Amino acid sequence: MDGTLYCSGQIAIDPETAHLVMESLEEETEQVLQNLGAVLRAASMAYEHVVHCTVYLTDINDYAVVNDVYARYFSEEPPARETVQVAALPRGARVEIACVAVK
Repeated sequence: MDGTLYCSGQIAIDPETAHLVMESLEEETEQVLQNLGAVLRAASMAYEHVVHCTVYLTDINDYAVVNDVYARYFSEEPPARETVQVAALPRGARVEIACVAVK
């Protein structure tokens, strides 16, 4: 569909080191959203173009921490989203976020 970006789930891989950012859940979530932003920019889009996100957590009790960071990126008219707990994520990540953006 023209003008629609389906972005696969991003985890907290630091693009400079290729290592997973795991110091804290807040820093991990921050890196996930920075990676998502890089994909959006590569498609000439921005966070405001995001219409839907799926957040995957290995522990649903981490929701509040992830939500606080998420809200910094999607403060104006946040997109629809669902959050689900999963058994595991790639490379031992604790959070992964996928999105759909429309320009």
